[in-house]
Amino acid sequence: QTLWQFISRLNRERGSTVLLTTHYLEEAEALCGRIAMLKRGQVVALEKTSDLLSRASSNVLRFKTDQPLPPALAAQARVTGRIVQLQAHDALQVERLLTQVRESGVHVEDIEIRKPDLEDVFMEVMGEGLAREAVA
Repeated sequence: QTLWQFISRLNRERGSTVLLTTHYLEEAEALCGRIAMLKRGQVVALEKTSDLLSRASSNVLRFKTDQPLPPALAAQARVTGRIVQLQAHDALQVERLLTQVRESGVHVEDIEIRKPDLEDVFMEVMGEGLAREAVA
């Protein structure tokens, strides 16, 4: 956090441009006014952070479970350990997804619906959205 504060202060007080390279998307989202994304050495996105975040196509339904998802849901999900994330374009889709989970007998906890973050945008820009990542 101290480095984050220093970089923010340097930019704010001196108007200095800081070129930050990082693999930590949370760090980039917190510190950068503009972000460039590279894929195989080519710039595939170069925009204001706020514009990149507004590109995301849907909200994210996130929950924890200790059980495997049924194949139809697993094909749409990004699963990291116990954490499952699914794209949800609207409230009706959230309801449908939760109904599928419940009817499959999967026990969930800590359900959350959130706006997409820079990681979600990154996955979309790189052509590896939630459903594509689950297949890999």
